[in-house]
Amino acid sequence: MALHETFSLGVDPELGLQAEVAALNAQFEDAVAQDILQASIRHQFAGEIAMVSSFGADSAVLLHMVSQVDPTTPVLFVDTVKLFPATILYREELVAKLGLTDVRTFKPSKDDLAERDPAGMLWMSDTDACCHIRKVVPLERALQGFEAWISGRKRHQSSTRSELDFFEIDAGRVKINPLADWSAADILDYAKSHNLPPHPLVAEGYPSIGCLPCTSKVAPGEDPRAGRWRGQDKTECGIHWPTHGKEIDGSGI
Repeated sequence: MALHETFSLGVDPELGLQAEVAALNAQFEDAVAQDILQASIRHQFAGEIAMVSSFGADSAVLLHMVSQVDPTTPVLFVDTVKLFPATILYREELVAKLGLTDVRTFKPSKDDLAERDPAGMLWMSDTDACCHIRKVVPLERALQGFEAWISGRKRHQSSTRSELDFFEIDAGRVKINPLADWSAADILDYAKSHNLPPHPLVAEGYPSIGCLPCTSKVAPGEDPRAGRWRGQDKTECGIHWPTHGKEIDGSGI
């Protein structure tokens, strides 16, 4: 019986979730990514887990691993309506190649856009608010009904991710980072060995790909994420900021 099933027996949900995550991190401390995915998808959170994917530069590796465990695993994709057209095409290519059968696309609500970004130019004045209504809120809606979700974050990507655990608590759910200890070289080697197609923009100088207005090319020697929100004190879109106990209302993000 999973630890989260003990809530009905009088265990405080927050304490129960903390205990579950601590136990999982201890159990899988030295595990490989495939074992973490196998245990999470088929056992610990069977039927209650989804993968969240941007279908970005590194996405093919984790998507391939998930497809090998269970191609019917729900894959949640947030289309901000500001993405590169190449990302949409890449999504279709990977879905077909990997045989993924439950890819769900979510967009920002028309009401939110009409109220907060009627001209579609909010990114020019407030990138945090733009990310919030176009990505954070749609993802929260997409995750409703799931107890856990799979993320492709890695420790090497930024200083804010350097202490990343395999299992975390996020907004009352378990977030799983099976590639946390993977390097950029590990990702490239896996992709090559499994003949996975790269995102077409990588070859054009985009090693990290987000929305078109806020993603620029990266020069040789620059940090791979230097092209995200260039010139701003911003390194995350917001979906990975701690949100447990907060209401998704657009304030403070």
